[in-house]
Amino acid sequence: MARIRVKDLRLRTYIGIKEEEINNKQDVLINLTILYPSVDAVEVNDIEHALNYRTITKAIIAHVEGNRFALLERLTQEILDLVMTHQAVRYAEVEVDKPHALRFAESVSITLAGHR
Repeated sequence: MARIRVKDLRLRTYIGIKEEEINNKQDVLINLTILYPSVDAVEVNDIEHALNYRTITKAIIAHVEGNRFALLERLTQEILDLVMTHQAVRYAEVEVDKPHALRFAESVSITLAGHR
């Protein structure tokens, strides 16, 4: 199994329930861990036999920046659902951080995982 990690993908979106959050985009940090069987990719050395993390990341960027979310839980689940649409994915974990969501904390995050 190959483990793909996308670290600190920083995007801007509408996230939250307060009026200022609904009206202003905020940063979110996304971290992904994806496991998929990579035997063919290793043997053939061709992107057609690998899980294309660039394609997955572009879909996440478009979805996050093009929508509004009240809750971190919902945003995290929708990203996980996007990753899991790729049949090669056996396991995925998504963590979404909302920087400065609490006064004395660096960030608040939600982590969700899925497998097949």
